[in-house]
Amino acid sequence: MSTPSRKPSQKYRPYPTVDLADRRWPFRRIDTAPRWCSVDLRDGNQALVSPMGPDRKRLLFRTLVALGFREIEIGFPSSSRPEFEFVREVIAGGIPDAVTIQVLTQAREHLIRSTMASLRGAGRAVVHLYNSTSEVQRRLVFGLGRDGIRRIAVEGTRLVRALAEEMPETEVVLEYSPESFTGTELDFAAEICQAVMDEWEASPSRRVILNLPATVEMSTPNVYADQIEWFARNVPGRERYVLSVHPHNDRGTAVAATELALMAGAERVEGTLFGNGERTGNVDLVTLALNLFSQGVDPGLHLGDIDAVVRVAEEATRLPVHPRHPYAGRLVYTAFSGSHQDAIRKGFAARATSGDERWEVPYLPIDPADVGRTYEEVIRVNSQSGKGGVGWVLENHGGIRTSRERLAEFAVVVQGVTEARGTELAPGEIVEIWERSYGAAPSAGGE
Repeated sequence: MSTPSRKPSQKYRPYPTVDLADRRWPFRRIDTAPRWCSVDLRDGNQALVSPMGPDRKRLLFRTLVALGFREIEIGFPSSSRPEFEFVREVIAGGIPDAVTIQVLTQAREHLIRSTMASLRGAGRAVVHLYNSTSEVQRRLVFGLGRDGIRRIAVEGTRLVRALAEEMPETEVVLEYSPESFTGTELDFAAEICQAVMDEWEASPSRRVILNLPATVEMSTPNVYADQIEWFARNVPGRERYVLSVHPHNDRGTAVAATELALMAGAERVEGTLFGNGERTGNVDLVTLALNLFSQGVDPGLHLGDIDAVVRVAEEATRLPVHPRHPYAGRLVYTAFSGSHQDAIRKGFAARATSGDERWEVPYLPIDPADVGRTYEEVIRVNSQSGKGGVGWVLENHGGIRTSRERLAEFAVVVQGVTEARGTELAPGEIVEIWERSYGAAPSAGGE
């Protein structure tokens, strides 16, 4: 007798929850921006089909500085000669006073030595040390128990410290990541991070960045938040470390996971512009920042010309930003639906007469002008549009106001043209159809 086949879903196990019955993060609000660290030039670059050469990296580095990033991971200098040379170039070219560069290294002796050599002459730098700590990798990749994995982290920290002492001109800040944190038992993650802090002799004036990456996003965002809160409660010496997160987007919830992690006590976020990165990418820093902005919190990043940021990101990465990408996509402030257009039109009309500075326009969570977009494309007319959208175009592009009855009549004409074409009509075309139908002068009567 053949054994019944199992369903494919039975290969997978539910992710364990965290024993945190008195969690506090659900009752908190994010009221300040985190410390932002861009990893576009390292993590994002490693994920490209065509990795960035020096010219594209320079362009992106300058843009990140101009956007207001104060911590920028510029490379993995031990991985290749071009990576090493780019770090040397940035240092030689002069790093802005407010900016700290960051470099990544595995906790392996020859890689650490090469990494530290790349930093000579820098005034201040973060050395981001990591080794994988997850149960699966300990068992399947390294064949080591907890003691062996902890020893790798401690010995790597010891070497970074010794080499840093030979470079008194450079202030070296240690960042440690238990890679695959989301696959690591919480007690072991706490244990190994405590051991690293002790080896570094961390103190309030010599804080270690403890970075807890969702190297693979494995759970719902609330569980990640529970892990962050548990860690902050159970790793003593909170004044000795900065709690950082580096979420990936395998489940498509990296933004939510990061926001909940900030509510749970994280104070620093690593990610990339528009979420570029391995597999489904890193957390999207532009979306995170503008989510804060939409809640009245200054994100501390300069995103007033979002189209310029998109252009640079696309040129540097050779990856397109999706037209529906939150805040930055070409179509995200555009309404085609008739009912949406009518509501937006009325929202703008009310705003023009109310004198209230608060932003309250239906279907537009932020003012497009705040990110450098004009209102010209907020409403576009196709076969799905109604009289509200047609009226908006007539008023804003032709200076034409008309009666409800005439507008309803004209909207039917416009819809007939769009249905016949199967495409949208440009504002000038709509005004031209009006003038052919009713003459150039606006009809008498207004709404």
